Amino acid sequence: MDSKTIFDKIWDRHIVVNIPEGPSALYIDRHFIHEVTSPQAFGGLKERGISVFRPEKTVATPDHNVPTINQHLTIHEELSRVQVDKLTENCRDHNITLYGLNNPFNGIVHVIGPELGITQPGMTIVCGDSHTSTHGAFGSVAFGIGTSEVEMVLASQCVLQSKPKKMRINIDGDLQRGVASKDIILYIISQISTGGATGYFVEYAGSAIRSLSMESRMTICNMSIEMGARGGLIAPDEVTFEYIKGREFAPKGEQWDQKLEFWKSLPSDPDAAFDKELFFRAGDIEPMITYGTNPGMGTGISGKIPSLQEIDNASRNSFNKSLEYMGFSPGEAMEGKKVDYVFVGSCTNGRIEDLRIFASFVKGKRKADNLTVWIVPGSRQVERQAEKEGIRKILEEAGFEMRQPGCSACLAMNEDKIPEGKYAVSTSNRNFEGRQGPGARTMLASPLTAAATAITGRVTDPRTFL
Repeated sequence: MDSKTIFDKIWDRHIVVNIPEGPSALYIDRHFIHEVTSPQAFGGLKERGISVFRPEKTVATPDHNVPTINQHLTIHEELSRVQVDKLTENCRDHNITLYGLNNPFNGIVHVIGPELGITQPGMTIVCGDSHTSTHGAFGSVAFGIGTSEVEMVLASQCVLQSKPKKMRINIDGDLQRGVASKDIILYIISQISTGGATGYFVEYAGSAIRSLSMESRMTICNMSIEMGARGGLIAPDEVTFEYIKGREFAPKGEQWDQKLEFWKSLPSDPDAAFDKELFFRAGDIEPMITYGTNPGMGTGISGKIPSLQEIDNASRNSFNKSLEYMGFSPGEAMEGKKVDYVFVGSCTNGRIEDLRIFASFVKGKRKADNLTVWIVPGSRQVERQAEKEGIRKILEEAGFEMRQPGCSACLAMNEDKIPEGKYAVSTSNRNFEGRQGPGARTMLASPLTAAATAITGRVTDPRTFL
């Protein structure tokens, strides 16, 4: 019998039909939708006079452009209001489960799937959102799709996909104190570039990965897309099973035992072949900060922006353009740079673990003056847990405010925009020009680095406090 990677095992068992010299029709176990990329797909179904094929396989939640204050009121921003209303209408018409704004299960799509136990090992999962790769942390094949493909899945529960190549990235050894999973993935992207995994589906492995919590693993898989990968995944283990057990939609009783047996068969066979394999040492990674306008333009926080001589000739124009936008110069140190905003949240770092890390750091300290900080939980459940654990109280005593769930300043589709020319340290996944608002300047970092920065008002190495 041929040895297989976990990716092969899941992909092959979901093939409905292989098209000669073409893509495969892949069956989809779970389809997540939100208010931004679904309206046109439902419109397409209506034009064709067809209904959703398997509505019980689709779960909907508004998240991208919902307000993060006063969610009990009518949405003020017109486009957001129309999109959320349309999602509500489409879900009602097609009998799709919707966790609307004031539902206790509402939140960012890639946060609620795992926390509700909907996301499970061995599944194929899609959503009209590139960061669907988050769900791969559970040992699932999860990837983002376009609006026409959203329509395809709604209509048939299948999607046409060409099989990507396979890459394994190994990180072994012990992490330094103050280094988080966000630093691991920013380090990898800085080493291989934003195109380094194009055409591949990545499996993350090694002792450093196995030592991580589920929420930390989700952060790593979330940003697979930022190095060009189709998706990323991590083999399920006891950490995975313990996380899933007892959650709202997790298997129960005899079904749990059956699922567990299947899940344990998923990890890559010992001699499974990968098209490419990379190795990194966990001890080489320090807290990371980005200095440019893509997630690959990052450095260890004690390091400096590269000099022009360190950049190859083909990349110098884009490098210079990026630094000009950021208002930085080659060779400058990042530590100590003044910051105007800090954003903690998003599908990358808006989970309860992230809020715990931030709160434990700022407890007993005070927020820097002249600094605006948005702390946005990834879901209603995260918000409630933060209340229960006293996190909100710790934050308020330190001068911070916790908002309501949503994607918020990750992509600034609501009112949470960083003003033009202002600097933000953000725990989200992208630092493109204008991503957090027209003219906003974004530096990506972990929640721990964001916490240290929120106390000093400048880019700060959290290790100086530890």
